[in-house]
Amino acid sequence: MAYAGAASGGIGMGAMAWNPATITMFPGRHSNWNFTYLNANGDYQPTAPSRVGSPAGPLNPIQLGTGNIGGDGAFIPASASAWQLTDRLWVGMTTGAPYGLRSKPDNQAHAAQIYGRSAKVVTINVSPTIGYKVNDWLSVGAALQVQYLSAKLKQAGGLAPSAFPVILEGDTIDFGYRLGATLTPFEGTNIGVAYRSSITQTLEGSLATPTPVLARFPVKANLNLPDSVVVGVSQVINEQWQAHLGVEWTNWSRFRNIPVVNEINGLPATSLNFQYDDAWFFSGGVEYKYSKDLTLRAGVGYEMSAVNDRNRTIYISDNDRLWLSAGASYQVTDRIKLDVGYTYIDVKKASVNYTGAHPQQGAVFYTAEAKPYIHIASVGITYNWDDPKQTLPVQPVVRKH
Repeated sequence: MAYAGAASGGIGMGAMAWNPATITMFPGRHSNWNFTYLNANGDYQPTAPSRVGSPAGPLNPIQLGTGNIGGDGAFIPASASAWQLTDRLWVGMTTGAPYGLRSKPDNQAHAAQIYGRSAKVVTINVSPTIGYKVNDWLSVGAALQVQYLSAKLKQAGGLAPSAFPVILEGDTIDFGYRLGATLTPFEGTNIGVAYRSSITQTLEGSLATPTPVLARFPVKANLNLPDSVVVGVSQVINEQWQAHLGVEWTNWSRFRNIPVVNEINGLPATSLNFQYDDAWFFSGGVEYKYSKDLTLRAGVGYEMSAVNDRNRTIYISDNDRLWLSAGASYQVTDRIKLDVGYTYIDVKKASVNYTGAHPQQGAVFYTAEAKPYIHIASVGITYNWDDPKQTLPVQPVVRKH
């Protein structure tokens, strides 16, 4: 459903990754495992001759475009578990990959190679979660974020096709939190609001450079990943139909200039200048209970990107984008539910403009355009650990006396 109603529990147990208070919407003991394949496509082709030194400078020795920068895509796992301890208290955990990037142009020797040959960013987020049902209309929740981040960026150290690469890589484990609440002001109406904190990832790694001589030295960099606020509304219309809405604001403007410091002498070695804007995401979705066991879903979303024509880099072809999603759930047995989903993301034409004012401007003046699009396919399994034959409601693990 394009994440519609994520903060209000509309997307099932995965909602815990947005709003920890939604854990109280799952009585008893349940676990969910998701497996997603994401295939992103973008091909930057020059829109003007690439030059060296200035817009009117000599031609760059390479005029080739990037080819597809998305590679073969990536598999992204996630999970959620919720265990009810008492009639009011739940504990659980989510795992996932909230940030990620794999960008490797088909043409490693291309006109903008000094700005990027490849990039790989991997995150793994593990979040122990607790939820408390204050009363029949209010629940609150909190989660600790334990996040591992690994990054490796490559760019050419010169203009020649055979130029040696400059390689920046590092990893780190750091911490943040999530807070949330759900309200049920009327029967059939769920409202959720949640906050995800920023995480300052302190990467420690190395920088390898080919000039003036081949060298590798230890470096350190602080990445201020964004905090965000998400709001969701889920409304039961009748026995068969339910509608969902969602809004998310992400504070990407804190992801600006990132100094990379040489740990040997404490001096700046280089800088990653992103200068992103804040991002907004709006979505709406519906679900239709076709039968006792089968539920059909669809959703649409629109995302206002953090990058624009001034700060977009050769590593990424992101822009404002339209999400179109559809999927279904099927109750296979009393204990097992199967979910499938597909999303197509149509991204607006994206251009890169290294024309003098770019935050990462170097010696090459380069303009290019891509028409990106993304395919996402997911499969999820939810398992009920309780005995289906037990009389409902399921009794909590610990009961009050």
